[in-house]
Amino acid sequence: MNAKLKQLVSQFPKSNIDALLVTHDVNIRYLTDFPASESWLLVTPKKAVYITDFRYVLEAQKGLKGISVECYTKSFFDTVSDLSNRLRIKHLGFDERHLSLAAYLRLKQAAGSAAKLKATNNLVENLRIIKTKEELSLTRQAIKITLEAYAFIGKRVKPGLTEQQILADLENFVKAKKVGFSFSPIVAGGPNSCFPHAKVTERKLKNNEPLLIDMGIDVKGYKSDLTRMFFLGKIPPLVKKVNECVKEAQQRAIDKVKPGRLASFIDAQARNYLESKDLGKYFGHSLGHGVGLEIHEAPTISQKSNAVLKENMIFTVEPAVYIPNQFGIRIEDMVLVTERGCEILTR
Repeated sequence: MNAKLKQLVSQFPKSNIDALLVTHDVNIRYLTDFPASESWLLVTPKKAVYITDFRYVLEAQKGLKGISVECYTKSFFDTVSDLSNRLRIKHLGFDERHLSLAAYLRLKQAAGSAAKLKATNNLVENLRIIKTKEELSLTRQAIKITLEAYAFIGKRVKPGLTEQQILADLENFVKAKKVGFSFSPIVAGGPNSCFPHAKVTERKLKNNEPLLIDMGIDVKGYKSDLTRMFFLGKIPPLVKKVNECVKEAQQRAIDKVKPGRLASFIDAQARNYLESKDLGKYFGHSLGHGVGLEIHEAPTISQKSNAVLKENMIFTVEPAVYIPNQFGIRIEDMVLVTERGCEILTR
């Protein structure tokens, strides 16, 4: 049993469970270092069992170390019930966010009176939120390629190119690096940049307008997420003013990042500054989010978040101003919480 599984098992007594059924592919991948597909993972204090169907058994047996592989014949539910009986599981934990109501009812029926089901949310996510040295290394690799992609495209953007052409150039660059995007990139010029999740279009870039690009790279499952602004020709006064305000808002938030601080406090540093400049009404989303195996994961850096920052968390800081029908400015960097503050990973 690997270190992550042992750490997970150590949390069982607090939740009063004998075992945990993991049904979310990303969580299974985190715990096993194996890309999960059509599978569940049953974790007990003594062993972990990877449950899958015939199509993936040989691949799982070859790729998994220290984890048993069980091929189900009838259904996941019957196999979990059988394993619960064999392993004498009395209290089986599961994450209700990753199990549909229909699946829960079938699992409950299959388990019968042998094992009592108990919702134990976030047990795996609470481990994922703190990055290991290996995870940090893969994240740094993803960021390095992302910065290289931005340096490459920065030399190519010019008036007359379409957003689609810029995206095609980025796709070719990433393909040459033999990696993939962590999400579909956003390339938004001029008024299109006022849409937080703008779709890439055939609109041509024009002089004297901003260009927003938001992209990330995936390296062995670990992701990056950066947004950069490019300015074509002369920067209009309002665009320049807003860009400077967003930069300052981001820096004020980053300066306050340290272990023990509330995520909502970090959000407030950027939001309050933008409000003081009469721009707060144009900033309608959270300040940031965790990044790891998923592009959006814990912690959430928002007004309502009750997350407390801890060393080795990684998250984005991305204040923005979107002025309808005119333009948008968003600057996004990733930070690592350190012992006494933070490291900006993306500069």
